[in-house]
Amino acid sequence: MKKQLVIITLISLLIMPFSAFAGEPLDTIKGHINKVLDVLRDSSLKGESGKSAKKAKIRSISDKMFDYTELSRRTLGQNWNKFNGAQQKEFIELYKSLLEDAYSDKIMTYTDEHVLFTKENMLSEKTCEVQTTIVTKKAEIPIYYRVIKKEDSWKVYDVVIEGVSLINNYRTQFREILSSKSPDELLDILKKKVGKA
Repeated sequence: MKKQLVIITLISLLIMPFSAFAGEPLDTIKGHINKVLDVLRDSSLKGESGKSAKKAKIRSISDKMFDYTELSRRTLGQNWNKFNGAQQKEFIELYKSLLEDAYSDKIMTYTDEHVLFTKENMLSEKTCEVQTTIVTKKAEIPIYYRVIKKEDSWKVYDVVIEGVSLINNYRTQFREILSSKSPDELLDILKKKVGKA
């Protein structure tokens, strides 16, 4: 009996630090995604004005969900240090607009698919991968959110859709441009792409 009590106590001590910590990244992502789904399902937002309102609400949720500075820094990789402070700030805003343009229309085509929140994998003490699956009538699409803990909150710094990392995808494109062009020239290219030239 005494031996069993010792074993139970040891197991409890091993589990406790993790159980207090486990679930927080997944719960954070689940909360954000459910808010987006609520906006997309809002039957009062119809027509073009409704579409604009939906996009604005989703943008507001995304601002809380994503760490655009971390996302930008990791996307540029070693090239991040080639940008001065003002250029980095401008890049973050333009990259954010580029991502919104690329993904907002896809998000708006949502037709009541189900999102499964499968599990979370700790990558380090302050980074985690939250695994989700979008279940449609025709397929199951794995989407993994890589999050980082900053100031007691978890923020997304990368999204892996069907095995393709957002960071890696854009890093390759930006690295190619920066191999022959300056940071200002890359910023000009991005301005044209997002209609801010």
